Amino acid sequence: MQELIETIQKHLQDKIVGIGIAAVFTVLGVWYGRWRARAEWRRREFFDRLNVSLNIIRDGKLQIRTILEKSCQEVFLNRVATETILAQSRKTTEHDSIIPLPKDDYWYYLNAVLNEIAEKFSVGQIRRDLGQPTVGERYLICLTNECSGEMKTRKLRAMLIQKKLLLNLPAEQPAFENPHHITR
Repeated sequence: MQELIETIQKHLQDKIVGIGIAAVFTVLGVWYGRWRARAEWRRREFFDRLNVSLNIIRDGKLQIRTILEKSCQEVFLNRVATETILAQSRKTTEHDSIIPLPKDDYWYYLNAVLNEIAEKFSVGQIRRDLGQPTVGERYLICLTNECSGEMKTRKLRAMLIQKKLLLNLPAEQPAFENPHHITR
């Protein structure tokens, strides 16, 4: 009987120690997560976010409109892809804000962004399939991380622009709708 009681006590001690260790790590994890979130907020750096913006020059003025914003994990769907683009985004400089990705991988990242954009405009595909009027235009996408100027927040950006506009930019720099758009 004494042996059974000692065995039960040992198992209980093991369970209590295990629960205690799990509780300590849970508290540390929550604390670290909150500390990191506060630090990101203070720096206004949200590298885990992807902002897709439509870049327009209308009446001589640059207009930038958000099409969508999501977590990188939701867009790239793979932890390795997400970690890679986040690591590469930190390599951008004031003079080169294009995210340096291996040439063979760039299509996969851009295609993931394109798929997110396509979801927003899927009604147009249905309309086209039904023979209803639609208008099409070719757009280009570029992945950037601007780290200079008066950026309000730092995050990954996918800049979307009409191909014909990019190939025929006006000779004079456009006016900026917002002063911090000069970086873009």
